[in-house]
Amino acid sequence: MEARTQFFTYGEGHEARLVLHDGQALGPVTLAYETYGELNENKDNAILVFHALTGSQHVAGFNPEVPGVGEKWNEECQAGWWDDFVGPGKMVDTNRFFVVCANYLGGCYGSTGPASINPETGKEYGGDFPHISFSDIVDSQLPLFSKLGIETFHAAIGSSLGGMLAMNFAARYPQKVRRIIPIACGIEATILTRTHILEQILAIENDPNFCNGHYYDGPAPLRGLALARMISHKTFVSLHAMEARMTEKCEQEQDEFSWYKIKSPLESYILHQGRKFVRRFDANAYLYLSSGWIKYHLLRDLGATSYAGVFNGCKHQEYLVFSIDSDVCFYPDEQDYIVKQLKSNGIPVEHITVHSDKGHDSFLLEPDLYANDIKHMLEK
Repeated sequence: MEARTQFFTYGEGHEARLVLHDGQALGPVTLAYETYGELNENKDNAILVFHALTGSQHVAGFNPEVPGVGEKWNEECQAGWWDDFVGPGKMVDTNRFFVVCANYLGGCYGSTGPASINPETGKEYGGDFPHISFSDIVDSQLPLFSKLGIETFHAAIGSSLGGMLAMNFAARYPQKVRRIIPIACGIEATILTRTHILEQILAIENDPNFCNGHYYDGPAPLRGLALARMISHKTFVSLHAMEARMTEKCEQEQDEFSWYKIKSPLESYILHQGRKFVRRFDANAYLYLSSGWIKYHLLRDLGATSYAGVFNGCKHQEYLVFSIDSDVCFYPDEQDYIVKQLKSNGIPVEHITVHSDKGHDSFLLEPDLYANDIKHMLEK
């Protein structure tokens, strides 16, 4: 199945601009998005998918290029990141459902972000791009939904960072979705998560090429971005999976180290993950999305003092929450906490623990472990 990215722009001329959480107005805003399947006559078969931190709008099929993205849309991006899950006859069956996924505001795969041109200066925003919250990312997509003619989604699904956005959307706009499927995520950024993210932000900031985010006319902070990815990668895969992916080949990459010499397959593997990542992602986009993550807290997102206030308008909703028992990015305790808050506030919820040796990345790799439960939820 071949897919193509579409683009939707708003906030030009006299059109309404996006008002951010800090009161700033941003526009024009372009969203890169993809759809799969057909919206039915009643417009009640739409499913909204939120992607992970470094994912994209390209959920399923094969997309050879995205206009304006350039070399960052490489072979790693061309196959849909959830292709085993979404498509005709698959877990999310596009013969029945109309699937929508947009690249996030602040991203680097076609939506407005730090690499976009600032209309006031004629140059890339760079470090002048406004700081964004997860609520801003959700709000930026509302005009797209209106353009598509969707008032209410049959379901919203999100994994990892996408799961947090799905919950933000469902809690802040409860009448726009009935079923919510958060996979391997949390309801608040934990102390451990905030520490990991701060380390990654510092890695990029300390790269001499960072230049406060204004590096698009010179060398990019690739070493800082590679280090940030190395810090995060160990939370995405289990140690068992990491060991299985190693080879006996140990390489000393030029300019990576001067005094230290690579001595083991583990070291070579981790360096390879960092170097591979910088070919497909932008350092500023990584910073802006990570900054939104470090601030994520559903109570604050809704200006509430308790989760009773958060879920007050959500009694009609139903949740299917997934944990991965080997996950060290979002530990299962975080999903236990989500379920506790939902149950204590009268929201129907089913909690599934996936038993996997793949760690956090299980949600990308093992459709058979999720298919029956998600199909059942979507068919209700």
